[in-house]
Amino acid sequence: MTRIPSKAEILDWISANPTQTNKRDIAKAFGIKGSDRIDLKRILKELEVEGHLARRKRSYGDPERLPPVSVLQIKEPDADGDLFARPLEWHGEGVEPIVLVVPRASDPALGQGDRILARLTVVTAEDHNYEARLIRRIGTNPKRILGVFRKGAEGGRIVPIDKAQGIEWTVAEDNRFGARDGELVEAEQAGPKQRMGLPRARIVNRLGDPSAPRAVSLIAIHQHGIPDQFPDDVIAEADGCTPQGLNGREDLRDMPLITIDPADARDHDDACFAQADDDPKNPDGHVVWVAIADVAAYVRPGGALDREARKRGNSSYFPDRVVPMLPDRLSGDLCSLHEGVPRACITVRMQLDKDGNKIGHRFVRGLMRSVASLHYGEVQEAIDGTPNDRTGPLLDAVLKPLYAAYAVLARARDARQPLDLDLPERRIVLDEDGTVTSVSFRERLDAHRLIEEFMILANVSAAETLIAKRSPLLFRVHEEPSPEKLDSLREVAQAAGYNLAKGQVLQTRHLNALLRAAEGSDNDELINMSTLRSMTQAYYSPENFGHFGLALQHYAHFTSPIRRYADLIVHRGLITAHGWGAETVGGGRPKDGLSVEDIDRLERTAEQISDTERRSMMAERDTTDRYLAAYLSERVGNEFSGRISGIARFGAFVKLDETGADGLIPVRSLGREYFHFDREAGTLMGADTGFIIGIGQRVTVRLAQATPVTGGLELELLTVEDKPMPKGQSPAGRSPRRKAVRGKRKTDKIKRKVARRRK
Repeated sequence: MTRIPSKAEILDWISANPTQTNKRDIAKAFGIKGSDRIDLKRILKELEVEGHLARRKRSYGDPERLPPVSVLQIKEPDADGDLFARPLEWHGEGVEPIVLVVPRASDPALGQGDRILARLTVVTAEDHNYEARLIRRIGTNPKRILGVFRKGAEGGRIVPIDKAQGIEWTVAEDNRFGARDGELVEAEQAGPKQRMGLPRARIVNRLGDPSAPRAVSLIAIHQHGIPDQFPDDVIAEADGCTPQGLNGREDLRDMPLITIDPADARDHDDACFAQADDDPKNPDGHVVWVAIADVAAYVRPGGALDREARKRGNSSYFPDRVVPMLPDRLSGDLCSLHEGVPRACITVRMQLDKDGNKIGHRFVRGLMRSVASLHYGEVQEAIDGTPNDRTGPLLDAVLKPLYAAYAVLARARDARQPLDLDLPERRIVLDEDGTVTSVSFRERLDAHRLIEEFMILANVSAAETLIAKRSPLLFRVHEEPSPEKLDSLREVAQAAGYNLAKGQVLQTRHLNALLRAAEGSDNDELINMSTLRSMTQAYYSPENFGHFGLALQHYAHFTSPIRRYADLIVHRGLITAHGWGAETVGGGRPKDGLSVEDIDRLERTAEQISDTERRSMMAERDTTDRYLAAYLSERVGNEFSGRISGIARFGAFVKLDETGADGLIPVRSLGREYFHFDREAGTLMGADTGFIIGIGQRVTVRLAQATPVTGGLELELLTVEDKPMPKGQSPAGRSPRRKAVRGKRKTDKIKRKVARRRK
């Protein structure tokens, strides 16, 4: 007679194998055959009655819910022609939920048995619990094209906007999707590749006028060469991934970890929990847990997913879309710490003393289950006294301990004095058509700062651990400003009546003293902007040069492996350093740890992902500029207040108060006099009047032109510091005043040079 496993053994096996939960799988795992299955059935029934398991047809599992991105299998259409699907990875309580597939006109036809990746929305309909929107069919990855549709006799053609593609695509009349001549469209390959002739396409999305807001981000993506189509082998590898179980991991599912993200976040790669430290040697101390999605468990070195992630370097974020580093199957599903769903993680436990100093930490590889996916606003409202139905039950046990730990961390931060720039984040709100409805600045809440401080602490812990274990890694490096940039900052500060000490090793506390001196004054924004311009660009490096802005000696990126390749490298380093993972390769190295190839090309990887980060930043900035130009195009002729943000030979740049948009005042529009450009002083000086335009001055301008295609704004200067622009002299001749101004400009320049030599 076969030995029947205990209830505990069955529960442990189900926890470790969440995708193999039907009775046949359980019986096979324990070698139970024949009549012995009756006893197994009895035990499973008892576990169900006791509430340990929830039966779903022929399978059993822990009580869970469907994640927002799920794999579904299409069922046979019902009598009304509606298409339903069953979730292939259901881990929820009670009866299996019913999912209605809501097709769009551009979706391909789906048939019974098709497996699809879909984005789910919870609904309260009578006959279904979720509505699903198709992302794509599993196992299919048609090539996508972005171009301008040109109508023809029997359909038309698509001219790609990416000149590198070169070749046009034909569109049959029944694949036009109603597109009009000259419209920007998204299309996908229709049918198999052609041996001869032009390839065929099916239009799946009409974007309208190529200069319209909805097309802006797509154009920027293609102009900057950001890959937005995953190759077939990458999709196939992602589709082949299955959820990680408990095998070899620490069980953290009972820990009330929560995610706190923006309200519109689609993925959640970090979760946290805090509690008072019960160690008598650490009175009034705290323990903070930070759990990060274990992406390395799915993205193995040398695989198709790894090659594509390294090529992309990072995800790129735009107001209307995200170009992810990893396919949706991972970024929105298996690697996203969704509420109520077991997810693999790498977690760090950090011990803080009463002053917020980290006195110890350790890493574990675990399996967690988030108790809530919250957003910043509702968390802050709960702490401020107005909890909602989601935050109320968590207030005392979860949220207040998080804020208590943050309070001591804030004290440690104040002592460390990282650079404290006041740079509000701009938020562009779009409607369904992609038109900008409003532009505002995001409010900085303590909830934002809490997560920021926890993530910084976790990043420091990762760097310190890998240094201690002599493991190669990628550091996040931010070097101190160059002497030339500091000289420029000192000149701006002195002109505004402030002082930045010289002759000592620059520290962030010196810059913070300058920022505090200007806080609340008319020069507040000027000093913040000038300090920001003096900073160097952060980058990745296998060598540690410290992080000047954060005032930290050791710093690496660990907390966002879904969207940054650097973090994935750090995760692999931690896996290898700790010897985690049952599967090994040569030398006993974990299969999902840091490979020999990873180590050999670490410097090249650092350069590659630093470049892709800058590429994304430029594309995101271009997109924002175009959206703002489109938003302001209907307000040409209106007056705006702003501040001079930059000076060039060809004019002055102004940052508008209302939207944060940057516009140019061409030097040709500054009246009838000639303006001298002084690069070192950052000024334009009128040759006739001596009128000076400099960085930081308050101005009133009129919007003369807005060009959405380029993102350009042209402004007309009306007043400077509430004074109207002087008219200057006629260009017919030179006045004595012009000669005097030229002399003053030359004298000032000589004085600056002499002063520098003396220093």
